[in-house]
Amino acid sequence: MIQGLKTTLLMAGLTGLFMLVGYLLGGQTGMLIALGFAAISNIGMYWLSDSIVLKMQGAKPLGNRYPQVERIVTELAQQENMPMPKLYYVDTDIPNAFATGRSPKHAAVAVTAGIMDILTDNELRAVLAHELGHVKNRDMLVSTIAATMAGAISYIAEFAFWFGGNRDSEDSNPIAGIAAMILAPIAAMVIQMAVSRSREYLADEHSAHQLGSGKDLESALMKLENWKQQVPPIAPSPSEQATSALMFSNMFSMGGLANLFSTHPSTADRVKRLRQIDHRN
Repeated sequence: MIQGLKTTLLMAGLTGLFMLVGYLLGGQTGMLIALGFAAISNIGMYWLSDSIVLKMQGAKPLGNRYPQVERIVTELAQQENMPMPKLYYVDTDIPNAFATGRSPKHAAVAVTAGIMDILTDNELRAVLAHELGHVKNRDMLVSTIAATMAGAISYIAEFAFWFGGNRDSEDSNPIAGIAAMILAPIAAMVIQMAVSRSREYLADEHSAHQLGSGKDLESALMKLENWKQQVPPIAPSPSEQATSALMFSNMFSMGGLANLFSTHPSTADRVKRLRQIDHRN
């Protein structure tokens, strides 16, 4: 409940920031243009997001590759009275999983070869329950809207930087406009990442509640964290970077101040919350 409210407030803040940027850079006309741009972008991403993400990841239909995945997802979906999502795999050694799709009726869940190599069936079940939590909570739609708004804010601010915005408008404020050009894209990205982290907590909670415990999800998170620590730092490809918010774990995340721009909470924070859910120390 708390994380859901937090997401709502963050989305409201992002929407308000979007409208403010349009207003500061072009008055009421700029605000309406910004709103129209966001609406068009959101509609396009709403309908095409699943196919785009799957192609970017190089995902292939699961077929008979990992029968345990189909068995587990079938059981979990039936427990939640959810439609069976389409199943895919990605042939990469990087351990991960993700869900995409605009609704439970148009959802897809994918696993990587890497995650299948290191998880037990119980840990895999916990991860897949997490991904079905994203589907049930329509997180792809929320993430798409957040990403589109953040991108549109950056686009409008960059456009105003190069072309000067609407300085002749009586409603425009040149000083505020300059500040918006510089600060708005940064603020939008911070809010977008906060939305993403909030949805990860919700999906973790869904997994723990459906399975009755967060221990197996905690174990899976720790295995992925240990894998990340044991391999040389990996530079994500553009497609991996673009879809990192959808992954079970961000295998390219950094620490310190960079956590503000991370799509996922730290493993330590996720483990701490799972233990709180289970009332474990």
